[in-house]
Amino acid sequence: MFLFDFLKTTKLFQNMTAEEIQQALAFFSAQEAHYNKNEIIKKTDTQLSAFGLVLNGSITVYMDDFDGNCLVMSSAQQGDTFGESLCFLQRNEPVYIIATQNTDILWLHCERLQDDCNCSISCALRNRFIALLANRALDMNNRIQVLSKFTIRDKLITYFSQCANRTKGDTFTLSLDRASLASYIGTERSALSRELHKMQNDNIIKINKDEITLIRK
Repeated sequence: MFLFDFLKTTKLFQNMTAEEIQQALAFFSAQEAHYNKNEIIKKTDTQLSAFGLVLNGSITVYMDDFDGNCLVMSSAQQGDTFGESLCFLQRNEPVYIIATQNTDILWLHCERLQDDCNCSISCALRNRFIALLANRALDMNNRIQVLSKFTIRDKLITYFSQCANRTKGDTFTLSLDRASLASYIGTERSALSRELHKMQNDNIIKINKDEITLIRK
């Protein structure tokens, strides 16, 4: 029952009844799996046969550039999904996925989404899956907004503003560690740390470990 209560809070299964969730899990041939911290979930030379829903913990999606530098592409926390496009299109992109904490994932197979079945559960899940893809497109748009800024400070302010909007509050917990955040905004960790220190001294933000507070003026 705990799993059903949790799944009802996620975007994919939001407001479904326990019976509907049971049908949906069967539809997706759902399987749970556990990964230890720093365990590789997907290698660059493997293909995702299912997309994931994080039951607890967190994951990060990486890609190496031409020079071998590690780039953070995206991350997923408890309740988030990842890998929808790779699973649906059955494409093997050179990304790798790592569990950044001890993590439990619900793997969901999407082959039946491409069937001609027009039963109510199939139509409902197809629409919800499309909504996930639309949200992913918005996430990429947010990333573009961050990377389009010229200075590290402007990139950080844009990113922190997006985090604040998602949590509907000026105080939020960063989902990325310093190294991953530096990669996400396209800079070095040392440069990121210096700028965060300057922003705190300039009374733009307040930092308490992984917690950031935007100071509105």
